Amino acid sequence: MTGSPDLSLPLKASFNPIIRTYLLWYVAFFMTITIVGILFLPFWLLGVGQWWSHHYFNNLECELSDRSLRFKKGILVQVEKTIPLENIQDVTFVAGPVLRYFDLCILKFETAGQSQHQANDMKLIGIIDAQAFRTHIIEQRQKLMTTQPTLPVTSDTALLTEVRDTLNAIKQLLQHHLDQNKS
Repeated sequence: MTGSPDLSLPLKASFNPIIRTYLLWYVAFFMTITIVGILFLPFWLLGVGQWWSHHYFNNLECELSDRSLRFKKGILVQVEKTIPLENIQDVTFVAGPVLRYFDLCILKFETAGQSQHQANDMKLIGIIDAQAFRTHIIEQRQKLMTTQPTLPVTSDTALLTEVRDTLNAIKQLLQHHLDQNKS
């Protein structure tokens, strides 16, 4: 991986406006494969869907900071997710035939500590120059991981010794207090 020039963080992602059309037709497709949805399809295509896709697009936000990735979406129910960079295990780039037709792609994030059913729980669709944004995320994660201080084993041992000594002192004080109350 080649190093990119230093980024000025936070780095905000831009979304491709064509995502509005993609979302409009994506929902319309699922409406056409259901009997009830076919009844609502004209309303979706001629008004409600255009309003929804426009407002959904306007509420999309994605920002890469020095320690995390934040994503916000939604109209009535707004969802905001923040993933610490050190938890990101993989960033997958997906561009199937329909997405390529709309000149879009999806970035999927796999994070540490998730159950199998929650893997890839953050998906970003329609980021302009998604490959470059993915590279920035991975580079920032690597930078963060290499600059995090690692505590030497001796400091861990010293800390545990201090905790043990403090607990022993508390134990002695409690024993002394119990002995005084018995007398």
